[in-house]
Amino acid sequence: MTSILAHYGFTDGSYLLSTYGTGLINHTWLVQDKQTNQKYILQKINHQIFKSPEDIAFNISAIADYLKLNMTNYHFEAPLLTTDGKSMVIQDGEYYRLFCFVEKSHTIDVVQNEHQAFEAAKQFGQFTSALDRFDATQLKITLPDFHNLPLRFEQFKTALKTGNPERISETPADIQFLLDNEKIVHDSYLAAKLPVRVIHHDTKISNVLLDNNDSGICVIDLDTIMPGRFISDLGDMMRTYLSPVSEEEADFRKIEVRTSYFKAIINGYLSGGMNSKMTASEKDFLVYSGKFMIYMQALRFITDYLNNDIYYGARYQKHNLVRGRNQIELLKQFLKHEKEFIGISKSY
Repeated sequence: MTSILAHYGFTDGSYLLSTYGTGLINHTWLVQDKQTNQKYILQKINHQIFKSPEDIAFNISAIADYLKLNMTNYHFEAPLLTTDGKSMVIQDGEYYRLFCFVEKSHTIDVVQNEHQAFEAAKQFGQFTSALDRFDATQLKITLPDFHNLPLRFEQFKTALKTGNPERISETPADIQFLLDNEKIVHDSYLAAKLPVRVIHHDTKISNVLLDNNDSGICVIDLDTIMPGRFISDLGDMMRTYLSPVSEEEADFRKIEVRTSYFKAIINGYLSGGMNSKMTASEKDFLVYSGKFMIYMQALRFITDYLNNDIYYGARYQKHNLVRGRNQIELLKQFLKHEKEFIGISKSY
């Protein structure tokens, strides 16, 4: 890494390097300056997933410039510039960037209590709220059709015609459930009329830095920042925070939707500044956002299973079927609480 870190003023032997974190997409290292003990985070962008890393750099730079000028108190961790003023190092066809390490911070992989859910939701609410006046349409699309539910539904229907016949024949109940809930797709056309905002698009708990008291510091992992609708962020929090188990859990009896966590997510997101920024139409879609994201992920896992695991891959036999059924069960549990959640959301 010496030739890469040289772009940031490091010399051979002046730093310590170790792998860092549990991220699945980008490669990440911890860099420590031997002389000052200052720590940094070095990342190699996975350009097999992100086809245009330059677009990511453009988006982050545009947002950083805006926040520096208009929201001076907002904590935004943008990449450090190289000695020649660039936000990335390109070497041998690979893309690297360096961040300051935020001291006394940590991340978690699973939400353990309502306080953590509230703090994470508040951070994502503050992020979009801080950029309320920023023209989101100027941002680049780093992952085309990432949360395009009608497209995912069409891909699912295509898989029903061209997918593995044996896998199709073993999943009739799963397929029928997804078809029976097609109204979620139709409602997404209405959601598409909501205001376009700067959206993070990947709001799992590990993308929030927390302090020693589990209070939020800032959001991280900025590669998926794009124009979008708030339902992508709020819905992904519901998908990943409401149940005590993740999408990998094969014992579906452990899947549940916790009302106290729903309240924590809504309260956190709105108290982060979005309560005064959201339109009345957006507030009508608070509960729908959970259905939107859970249903879409169920579609994607089942579709990939029917297509012989060509997108996500599989670590074991029927891995994507397990994940798809996990999300189907989560959606069933969510739908049982829908009226209750609508009642809660109407108080805002």
